[in-house]
Amino acid sequence: MSFDRNVRTVYPQSSWTEIWHLWTVIVPRRSINGQLVYGKVWRRHDGRDWIYKKFTEYDTEAA
Repeated sequence: MSFDRNVRTVYPQSSWTEIWHLWTVIVPRRSINGQLVYGKVWRRHDGRDWIYKKFTEYDTEAA
């Protein structure tokens, strides 16, 4: 019996793992002026790890 060593997980991926959702991140340190550092990112789970993408807001009036 041979095994495929390229398989990442034993379980098949769920459908929710392919959905990006907006997540607010708070960094546990303070900025120069004393405020907490935070921001929004896109994130999804690939079955093993979380994947993050930068979230860039834009003004709908200017678009």
